Amino acid sequence: MTNIQTQYAGLKLRNPIIVGSSGLTIKPERNKEFEKAGAGAIVLKSLFEEQIEMQGQSLLQETDYPEAVDYLFQYVKANQINQYLDLIKATKDRCSIPVIASINCYKADAWIDFARQIEIAGADALELNIFQLETALNETGERTRDLYVDIIRQVKETVHIPVIVKMGKFFNNIPAMANTLKVNGADAIVLFNRFYQPDIDINSRQIVSGNVFSNHSDISDTLRWTAIVSGMIPGICLASSTGVQEWEDVVKCILAGASAVQLCSALYTHGPEIIPQLLTGLEEWMQHANFQSIAQFKGTLNYANIKDPSTYERAQFMKYLSSRD
Repeated sequence: MTNIQTQYAGLKLRNPIIVGSSGLTIKPERNKEFEKAGAGAIVLKSLFEEQIEMQGQSLLQETDYPEAVDYLFQYVKANQINQYLDLIKATKDRCSIPVIASINCYKADAWIDFARQIEIAGADALELNIFQLETALNETGERTRDLYVDIIRQVKETVHIPVIVKMGKFFNNIPAMANTLKVNGADAIVLFNRFYQPDIDINSRQIVSGNVFSNHSDISDTLRWTAIVSGMIPGICLASSTGVQEWEDVVKCILAGASAVQLCSALYTHGPEIIPQLLTGLEEWMQHANFQSIAQFKGTLNYANIKDPSTYERAQFMKYLSSRD
């Protein structure tokens, strides 16, 4: 019998399909639908400190009482946090699969405060979305690395639930950064976080939002770095994200070394019904390939387990083009 259970960040999942953090996971009722469809875990929509600050600023513009500034900020913050904690509790009440909370902050104390309350509310794990766009000419990569390290260390000292870092791919050395996160306590790492994409409307001459959703072509970077990171760092736990659209992508990510995959854009496009399609495809492929468990083929095509690791290296792109007329 085919067993598609997997271990992720110390959690036992019934299968490797994780619903990624987005506006889709902001309602407990919808989260229950994802569970019924077959999801192995759910990541709730992120609690954004920046959004809380913006809402506070909006209220300030509506008041004529400067002395109310601190009160308004504290009210907005408390209200938003309480709503998020209620989301955790309500989803936990409805769902039996792991519920992973998610936070995005830019102040050191907020990470600690939010993390502590999230654990108390009953989240099974916590995903940290850390991103700081460095534009200063005198800024170095070391400062960004230190920011990540400080956050993961402080959060790990605060909570006892698994802590996951969802990192972007804008690092000079992705394996080194992933290893640093693991060494400093990250129980799992998600490759990759998809950030806001700007575009330009040439008719209105305005900055607008670019394509919000990932597409199938984005899977290449995800596979490359999943394979390299899993092959170079023994014992690291990874989830692949960005570009996962079909059941074949799920198989590919696991072959590359992922313990799980996160879905977002595919759910916006196809709805919860895509989850059983992915699971059916995965199980049928495993049966055809004579695999009884995920562990039997996970990472078999990662950087450490193939004859020519340079296949995953960027130089191969030039060799491929030079061989074509």
